[in-house]
Amino acid sequence: MFDIIGKRRWFFLISALVTIPGLFFILLTPLTGGKEGLQFTIDYTGGTTWQIKFADPNVTADQVATVFRENDLQAIVVRQGNGFMDIKTEAIGLLAPLPTATPVPTVAASGSASAGESASPSVTSSTPPPSASVGPSASPAPSISTAPSPSAAPSPSASPVASGSAAPSGSAGPSASASPSAPAGNTQLPTDGKGGEMVKALEAKLGKIAEQASLTTIGPVVSSDLINQALILILVGSLGILLWITYRFQDVKFGVTALVALVHDVIVVVGIFAILGSLFRIEIDALFVTAMLTVIGFSVHDTIVVFDRVRENRARHAGEPFAEIVNHSILQTFARSIMTSFTVV
Repeated sequence: MFDIIGKRRWFFLISALVTIPGLFFILLTPLTGGKEGLQFTIDYTGGTTWQIKFADPNVTADQVATVFRENDLQAIVVRQGNGFMDIKTEAIGLLAPLPTATPVPTVAASGSASAGESASPSVTSSTPPPSASVGPSASPAPSISTAPSPSAAPSPSASPVASGSAAPSGSAGPSASASPSAPAGNTQLPTDGKGGEMVKALEAKLGKIAEQASLTTIGPVVSSDLINQALILILVGSLGILLWITYRFQDVKFGVTALVALVHDVIVVVGIFAILGSLFRIEIDALFVTAMLTVIGFSVHDTIVVFDRVRENRARHAGEPFAEIVNHSILQTFARSIMTSFTVV
């Protein structure tokens, strides 16, 4: 039988090699103002992410960050392998919403409205009704109908429709032209506002910007209030776990141990992302919260399963050392824990 408890010091050492550096890099996050440690996406912080490539391949990330500082903007700049500069900075201006064209009621060739209005049956008329002319460029010819038409749409035998300036749908009103929308992927460099100023400043210092991959400016989706509420709920939930497990197993050590295991698992995951954020600028987004809730749920659930087996084995193996009872319990639940975790993955 494999003695897990007898080798617990080795497992404690492996855990310490992950948790201690992880805690160090987690603490670096507030101490360095977010430059090191956990890297949050703009889901948490709000701001602008900008990906650009300079014509000069020798431009460095430090040079780009220096230009931002000279313009009173703090920016985190990372040079990607494809030559693009990944820039994260404070919001440099939201795009104004594009104006939308005001819908114009369309008028059928026979003079009856077709813009969602209920039109009366058309009548024989040799002159166009006054409402047929709704724009200076629309001059529909009069329609001659020999029989009333039950629908508002023009019949196939209608006379020629309005002149070429009318809308293709038969609308007599002039078609409104909306402002051109931003290109897909937002690949057009900004020309006004703070963004336009930064384009001019960067090109003046570092040369022409050859390409823009994306430019996104948003407010914080995950607000500080939501984060504070989540932390309060975690503390309340941890207290509830402590009290419930202590009550169920009639031993406060079980409750405290479950809580320590929970905190350990959280520190391992968050610490690894803090290390990856410092070394490789890997960011965490709003879905990271979902992942952590999954980790917390599985940690508590698996701990309770082991505890329950320990309680059974204390009666089944009465008289054996407690360390051996725990070792039996871990080995009996080991396969279940692995299969459950891999099933989720």
